[in-house]
Amino acid sequence: MTSDLDIIFARSKDKYQKSMDNIFFNNKEFNNNKKKYNQNKKLDLFEKIKDKLIQEDAIIVAHYYVDSDIQELAKLTGGIVADSLEMAKFGAKAKQKTLIVCGVHFMGETAKILSPEKKILMPDLNATCSLDLNCPIEEFNEFCDLYPEREVIVYANSSIEVKARADWVVTSSIALDVVDYLHSQGKKLLWAPDKYLGSYIKRKTQADMILWQGSCIVHEEFKINAIKNLLKQYPDSALLVHPESPEDVVLLAESKLVVEEDRVRGVVGSTSQLLKASKSLPNKSFIVATDAGILYQMKKDSPDKLFLEAPTGGEGATCRSCARCPWMAMNSLESLLSCFSAKSNKSNIVKDINKDLLIGAKKSLDKMINFNN
Repeated sequence: MTSDLDIIFARSKDKYQKSMDNIFFNNKEFNNNKKKYNQNKKLDLFEKIKDKLIQEDAIIVAHYYVDSDIQELAKLTGGIVADSLEMAKFGAKAKQKTLIVCGVHFMGETAKILSPEKKILMPDLNATCSLDLNCPIEEFNEFCDLYPEREVIVYANSSIEVKARADWVVTSSIALDVVDYLHSQGKKLLWAPDKYLGSYIKRKTQADMILWQGSCIVHEEFKINAIKNLLKQYPDSALLVHPESPEDVVLLAESKLVVEEDRVRGVVGSTSQLLKASKSLPNKSFIVATDAGILYQMKKDSPDKLFLEAPTGGEGATCRSCARCPWMAMNSLESLLSCFSAKSNKSNIVKDINKDLLIGAKKSLDKMINFNN
C-alpha cells in the first residue's frame, strides 16, 4: 500500500524531472560554458569591473565553485570567496550598499533576507540548484504537515519558501553540530532536501530523522568503483569527499580514515573543511569528490600538491554534471560586468521579498548565523 509520504515524494520527483528535462534539453547554451576571452581580455574585464565596483559601492561575494577568474577578482577587490555560510555572514556585515553574489539563486536570496536594505545583484538569476528544484514548497508543506510534532531543519540549498517553513537552516559546515545539539535536546527531526547529507548526519548523530529524497546533480555522479580504480593508480592519495555524495562513496572515505605512517587517508566534510584538509594533510596527492571549482583554491594554497578530480564515469553514470555544477558555471566575468548596466540591472537584481516570507526565513537563517556564537 502506497503511503502519503510515498505519494508526496513521487509528485516531487515528477516535478523535478520535468524541470531538469526542460533545462537540459531546451537550453542550447546551458552547457556552453567555455571561456571566450584571452589573458588581455581578462585583464580588461578586471579593470572595467573594478571601476564599476567603486562607482556602485559594490563588493563581490563569491562561492568556491564559480569560475576561477571570478574567485581571483573577488580577492583582488576586497570581496570574499567562501562556502555558503561564510558568504552569508560576510554579506550581512559588508558596509557596501550593493552585493554582487556570484553563485546560485538561493545564495542571492539569502543575502537579500539577511540584508533587505541592500541591492543584491547576480550575474545570472537563472543559476538555480538541483536541490532547490528537488524540493517544491507545495509538497514540502505536505511533508511537514504529516509530522507536526517534529522540528524542521533544512539545508541552505533551498528556496526562501522552504526556509520560511523551517525551524532551522544549516550549511554542511555546521549541519552535524546543529543536529547533534537538537538530538541532545530530545528533538525529533524532519530533514530536507539532500538525502545523502541527511543520511550521513543521521548515521553520525543517531538522531531520529525523517529524510526528504533530494540529491545534488554534481555529487550524486561520483561512482565508487571509478574512485577505487583511481586510488589504485595513486595509492598514497588522500580521498576528500563532500557528504552530499552517495553513501558508498562517503563510506569509502571513512574506511580510509586510518593512520598509515601518520598519514590520514580520507576526509568527509563541507567545502571549507575539505579545503582546510587539503592544506593541513601531509599527503602529496588528493582525490577530490566535490565540485571541481574548488580545485582552483586548493592548488593556489598548495601549489606543490597534486589534486585529482574524483571520476564521475563508470556504471550508472549519466555525466549530466561531470563534477561541475552547470549553474555555478553560468557565472562569468562578462555576466558579472553586465550586472551594472541599466538594462541588465533590472533583470539581474534579486527582488524585494514578501514581508511574511522574509520574517519566517530570516528567523531560521539567524539561527544558522548565530549558532556557536
